[in-house]
Amino acid sequence: MIAKELVDHLFRHEYGKLVSLLSHRVGMRHIEMVEDAVQFALTAALDNWIREQIPKNPTAWLFRVASNRLVSELRSESRHNQLLQDNIEQLTEKVAELPQFYLSNELEDELLRMLFICCDHSIPIESQLVFALKTLCGFSINEIAIRLFSNEANIYKRLSRARHVLKNTAPPAFDLSSRDYIKRLPAINRVLYLMFTEGHLSSNVDFAIRKDLCEEAIRLTLILVNHSVGDKPECHALLSLMYLHLSRMGAREDEFGSLLLLEEQDRSLWDRGCIEQGLYWLASSAQGKCFSRYHAEAGVAAEHCLAPSFKETNWERIAECYLLLEQSTPSALHQLNRAIAVAQWKGAAAGLEILQAATPPGWLGLSYQWSAVLADLHFRTGNNELGERYSAEAIHFAPSSQICTLLKRRFTKSRGEGH
Repeated sequence: MIAKELVDHLFRHEYGKLVSLLSHRVGMRHIEMVEDAVQFALTAALDNWIREQIPKNPTAWLFRVASNRLVSELRSESRHNQLLQDNIEQLTEKVAELPQFYLSNELEDELLRMLFICCDHSIPIESQLVFALKTLCGFSINEIAIRLFSNEANIYKRLSRARHVLKNTAPPAFDLSSRDYIKRLPAINRVLYLMFTEGHLSSNVDFAIRKDLCEEAIRLTLILVNHSVGDKPECHALLSLMYLHLSRMGAREDEFGSLLLLEEQDRSLWDRGCIEQGLYWLASSAQGKCFSRYHAEAGVAAEHCLAPSFKETNWERIAECYLLLEQSTPSALHQLNRAIAVAQWKGAAAGLEILQAATPPGWLGLSYQWSAVLADLHFRTGNNELGERYSAEAIHFAPSSQICTLLKRRFTKSRGEGH
């Protein structure tokens, strides 16, 4: 792996863990200084590793450089604060010791702890998500804005609000009670879900699929379910959903990197091991009476993975799953997905009837998803005038050139079906 690729990989996998560990050592009030120190270490890595040999333990190298940078910045800013000086000395000692196996284990623990800390109930849920996605998962402000159907200015405000609360939280706040963990679990699941979604269908203009994000989301979710607080049916269902989607990822692009429609994919390329893992965790999630959105979405993904072909897909069952999803977690987006399934099951007119009775919220009405489905269904029912109108809107709102190309191919097929 060349230096730049390694740094990009480490940014995605280690950035949040290093921020978590160093924040615990010096306190959340220095969170921005901690982030700057980790960013400095990554920049230094890119510069040094291109010119020199890559270290045997890149994570330890980053930890040492970030720690030294942080110590230097803290000393220059606050020489008269004895408590801070004590924290600095402890951090310096840790850098000197640095047992590698201990560092690895501690990073895993601190990242999970930090995920729960940033989901403090005193922070609005929107700000919790923004802070976790930006600080712990390495999302850009633009990526977060698209995923949360917002704009960059609002995302900056939410990030500032979260930082303000956390910066005024004393170090003992890192010691959470069992009740705190349970109360914050739904927010943790949502962060991991959004992280996987960004990888599965990226808002990045250069990549429609970012497998590294999906794998990182799965890794974090595995840490969660292997912890007593995360050994819950909804967490198992979330992990099932991730594995089932990951199983089809290798068949979603052709040899030129263009996205393929579901009906165009070579199902022999689907990863059977991931499907087995997904079905295992889906069965595990069925224990008890809990039913969550992740159960319904995993059920949809399982139907796709188990279908021998696109034509043999059980669209009736998929439509039922989306109806359950609407009932448990009302959202116009779930209604949109149900309309797609009904259109495959009963015909385009039946799917269109569902959407014509709905008024989408502003965030969805201005997204490519809503316009793309309307275009597809209008074309298939022979209403080309409306089909052209909505297809133009969908292409305008599409976040990447790959998705634009995919939509154009979908609309070409739809026009043919409508004749």
